[in-house]
Amino acid sequence: MSKRLVHEMAYDAPVEKVLAMLADPAFREEVCDYQRVLRREVSTQTTADGFEVTIDQVQAAQGIPSFAKKFVGEEINIVQTESWHGPSGDVTVTIPGKPGEMSGTAAVAGSGETCVETVDLTIKVNIPLAGGKIEGLIADLLLKALKAEHKVGQQYLAR
Repeated sequence: MSKRLVHEMAYDAPVEKVLAMLADPAFREEVCDYQRVLRREVSTQTTADGFEVTIDQVQAAQGIPSFAKKFVGEEINIVQTESWHGPSGDVTVTIPGKPGEMSGTAAVAGSGETCVETVDLTIKVNIPLAGGKIEGLIADLLLKALKAEHKVGQQYLAR
């Protein structure tokens, strides 16, 4: 079993400006601040055909159902890596030391002064019986994180 999450984020900015935002470590730090992460390390680097982003963050596990807290503890370490090649990239999200994987793509497309970033992730948790429930929980958490990124992104681009 696995769960798929597809989310679109519309921006009133051209593709190039949104890609520059996604490559800006200051933007990624703002998203972490908005989500009230406990600790984080953000790194970005330019590559021959795009850029790479790594966000290693620790979030409090408050609000997570008790069945899931047994697996993650009081804090959740989440490592998100993105490898962008032009307007599209590969996305991987891991929770180190925990069974499961989240991977997929992100792409920015549009014309003129507007564009849409589409994130398409597949979530798979290899835990008998509880895996499906945890996949749904992770999908909800990732959707919340993407909505936070979108809100911060709209504010960032409006400056």
